[in-house]
Amino acid sequence: MIQKTAFITGATSGIGKATAQLFAKNNIRLILCGRRNERLIQLKEELSKLTDVTTLQFDVSKKEEVFNAIESLPKEFQKIDILINNAGNAHGLNSIQDGNLDDWDAMIDINVKGLLYVSKAILPKMVVRNEGFVVNIGSIAGKEVYPNGNVYCASKYAVNALNKAMRIDLNKHNIRVSAIHPGAVETEFSEVRFKGDTDKAKNVYKGFKALQAEDIADIIYFVVTRPYHVNIEDLIVYSTSQASPTIFKKGV
Repeated sequence: MIQKTAFITGATSGIGKATAQLFAKNNIRLILCGRRNERLIQLKEELSKLTDVTTLQFDVSKKEEVFNAIESLPKEFQKIDILINNAGNAHGLNSIQDGNLDDWDAMIDINVKGLLYVSKAILPKMVVRNEGFVVNIGSIAGKEVYPNGNVYCASKYAVNALNKAMRIDLNKHNIRVSAIHPGAVETEFSEVRFKGDTDKAKNVYKGFKALQAEDIADIIYFVVTRPYHVNIEDLIVYSTSQASPTIFKKGV
C-alpha cells in the first residue's frame, strides 16, 4: 500500500493535533503547520516515532508566508495527497453594532483568506496529478447564524460556499472535496474567542458532554480512507446533547 502524505493546518492544538496523532498511528506521513513553533517541535518529536514528519511554521493569513513555506518543503514531502484545511479562529462574541474591527479582520483573514492561500499553493499540483483530497473544516456556524455570531458565521458560511465551489471546479480533475461542520467541540476555541478568559471559556462546555477533538479526528480519518470512488461531501456533527447552535440539553 502506497503511503499517503497529509498537510494539516492548525496542527498544534485541538482538531488539527488530534488528526495528526491519529494519522500518524495509521502510517500517514505528515506535514504539520502552525504558528507556535515550540508546539510543532514537540509534536514532531512525538509523532516521528510513528511516521515521517516535517513541520512548517507560518501564519495562514500571511500570503507570502504561506507560499514561501510550502515552496520550501523537502522533495520527499512535496507530493501532498490530503489537504486538511483546519486552521481557523473565532474572535469575540458581540452584536454587529458593537463588533471589534480587528476581530473581524482576524476572522476573515484566517478563516477565509487563509484557507484560500493554502489551497492555492497546493491544489495546482493535485490538478497536474489528477488526484488528491481536500477536507475543509467548517462549523455549524456555516449552516446556521446564531446571536452575536455575525462575522464568525459569515466566515464559516464562506467556507461552506468555497467547499461547494472547490468540489465543482475540481471534479473534472478527479479530486475529492469534503467538509466537516462540527458543533461545540471542547478545545481552545472558546478560550481564543473570549481572549484568554478561561472561566468564560469553561462555562461554554459546562453541564453537558461536548464533542472532543478526537471525535472529529475519527470522522476525518473515516472520510479520507473511503474507496476513491466515494466522496463524503458534507457532514454536520453534533454531540448528543446539542440540537442546534443554541439548544443544548444540560444537566445540573
